[in-house]
This record gives sequence, structure tokens and C-alpha cells, in this order.
Amino acid sequence: MHATQVRQKDSVFYFVAYPAKDLLDKVRFISRYYGEGEQIAPDALEEQDEIAKFIERIERTDKAFQRQLSKSKVQAIKNFYETAVSQPPIPGAVLLFTPEVLRFARVGGAEDAGNLAEPVDKFLVIDGQHRLAALHFYQNERPEEAAGVRVPCVIFDGKSEDFATEMFVIINSTPTRINKSHLVDLYERVSWASLDKKFAARVVELLYREGDSPLRYRINRLGGRSQQMKWILQAELFNEVHKWVVADWKRIEKIGTDQRSAERFYQVLRDFLKAAEIAWGDAWGNDAYYVTNSVTLKAMIRACVALAATPEHVDGRVKKWAARLAPWGQMKSQFRAQGFYERFPAKGQVERVTRIYRELIKAAGIEPPAGRGKR
Repeated sequence: MHATQVRQKDSVFYFVAYPAKDLLDKVRFISRYYGEGEQIAPDALEEQDEIAKFIERIERTDKAFQRQLSKSKVQAIKNFYETAVSQPPIPGAVLLFTPEVLRFARVGGAEDAGNLAEPVDKFLVIDGQHRLAALHFYQNERPEEAAGVRVPCVIFDGKSEDFATEMFVIINSTPTRINKSHLVDLYERVSWASLDKKFAARVVELLYREGDSPLRYRINRLGGRSQQMKWILQAELFNEVHKWVVADWKRIEKIGTDQRSAERFYQVLRDFLKAAEIAWGDAWGNDAYYVTNSVTLKAMIRACVALAATPEHVDGRVKKWAARLAPWGQMKSQFRAQGFYERFPAKGQVERVTRIYRELIKAAGIEPPAGRGKR
């Protein structure tokens, strides 16, 4: 299918004008939608499909998705499709997600236009389920008219499950969509999961709320009480902490996976971040530098994993680590906001985080943990 590749910062996604029939064959509904005397039954969810299960939980708990409102909303949209003539029936883009990496082949000499392969499995709809449900019923009643409709779609591919859930929360966090009081926070989502995810989620929670945490209220939880400028999305932070937890899970299980053990894990991260704050000096938390933006913070957490591989006594740990990280303060000119992306060129955020991580551990003389390489 013809697509336009769109780049925004480190994100790459696609814009497609999808024929209505083809699109409806390629999406799955995870809520039940009602039309006049008929309904769309939701697709069965696989046990490991955490994204779909997360969205289903939200829609099941919020009044905005109860049967009557869903029915009236779908009916109203369907009626608009039937009566719209000069106005476009679907002027706004539907947001689709697939964990598959879709192949994009540029056409001719165009830099951002080409052919995008379709996913093997169906798309998950991040935003636009009601519009597509109405389109389904509209197509059933007026197939000839629906055949001429092309739906504007934005397609996100190859991202992690945290990306999809985070995007869903952002899109649906306005009063006209899902009520904020009913939103399921990402921390709550992962707390339903495996023990390692629960453990990592507790650590992230401590980083957010503990008074001695350098990240207190600096984590974007989408609706937190603080008005301070946020440094990193909760999902991004969780992802880094969870990778560390998984790598050390055998050791953690021996020590214990309870709250006390999570607190000890948190204290290591807390002390490392305090040491980093000392090392960076006036660049820490300074908008003129990209020291406490998400890319650099993720790289620093990876450096923490490497540094913590050699245990230190708790007493005096911050001071010792600050001395070890002192060379970072001499690097702060490289982290000035102006020209940052030119100084750390990369194809995307994953590559940029890895590049910064390598620079940081090299400067501080930190060896990566055995068997993990300089990721």
C-alpha cells in the first residue's frame, strides 16, 4: 500500500489512505460495538497480548464505554457517514499499531513516499474504534458508498508494548474520552503481570514518590499531581529498570522479591542518581543541557547496571560513585541542548541511547557486566 513515512524526533511512523473494506479486514475490535439490531463481537484476546488486555480493562471499567453510550455514539457517527456529502466523513486519522516491523520500500527518488507492507496479523486500534465500528455498520448497509471511502490512518510499527499502552493513555486522557479518574496507570497495568514486572514496577513507584529520590515527581505518569517539568515517561523508565531486574532475577529471587528487597534495589538507583547529580554539577536538571532528558537518563541507568555489578558498601557509596563519575562533568558541553542530536547522530532513540551509554562508561572507566557487552 502507498504510504508516506513521517519522522518526528526519534520516531518514525506512516500515513496511509486505507480503502474502507481493506482496513476493516485488517483491524480487530476488542470491545463489543452495537448498531441497529446487530453488533460487532470482540476478538478473543491471547493470554500474552498485554496491550490489548490493558486497553480492554480500561474500556470495561469506564462508563464512556458502556453499552448504551457506545451504541449511541456509533449510531451518530454512522448517521454522519450517511448524510455527509461535501464534508469528508472521516477527516481525522485513525491510529493503528502493530508490533511487527513493516517493510517500507521508497518509490523512485522520493525520500518519504513508498510502499508499505501490511502486517501478517491484524492492527490494534489505538484511537478510532468507534469510527471504525460505525464504518463497519455503514459498509453493511451501503457497501457501494463505503467502497469509495478511504480512511486516513497513522500506522506505528515495531514498537514495544509500553509504547502502545502509553500512546493509548495519552490519546484517551481527555474528559471527552476516558475519564482520568478511571484511567489505569501503567504501573497498575504491570502490577497485574509477572513477578519480575511487579518488582520493577515497585522500584519505579519508589523512584517517583520517595522524598530522597532525585526523580521524585520528575516521572511523567500522565496525570500526576506535580506541575514540575517531567524528565522521563514512566513506561520508558520502567522498561530500563525491568531489563535490569530480568538480568539479575535469579539473584533477586534468592534475596527476596518483597517490598523490602525492592527498596534495596531502589536505594542503589537512588544513590547512583545522587552521584550523577554531583558529577554533572549545574548541568543536572538544567534546560540548557540534555543531561536529564529521557535519552541520557536511560543511558545513565544502563551505566548504573554496569557500576553496580561490583557491590559497594552502602555507607559512603554516593561519595565513591560521584568520584567515579566525575569525568561526566567534563563532558557536559557535549550535552548542551543546542546541537545535541548532531553531536550524537543516530537512526533512532534506541541507537542514540546505546551510543551515549558507551560514551559515559568509557569516560568513567566502567566495564560493562560480563556477558552483556556494550549494549
